[in-house]
Amino acid sequence: MATVWIPTPYRDLVGGSETVTVAGSTVRQITRNLDTAYPGFWERLVDEETDRIRPGVSVVINGVVVGTALHEPVGENDEVHYLPAIAGGQP
Repeated sequence: MATVWIPTPYRDLVGGSETVTVAGSTVRQITRNLDTAYPGFWERLVDEETDRIRPGVSVVINGVVVGTALHEPVGENDEVHYLPAIAGGQP
């Protein structure tokens, strides 16, 4: 199973855990299975209209940014990160 690193804004869904293990061979399967185990992830991560990861969230697999596509492959021993954009600063 892949290790999914949970960013701070989403840790409320996993009881504060930094990582969880999730089965799946694509970003879509990982995200669906993550949502099955911890409801709320799919809604926060996926834009249903475009069927892609929401703007402002990047997916990183083993240190490589794969963007917003849900069809990207994920290996059994891979590390997956969902990284929300950091906003703020002065205009």
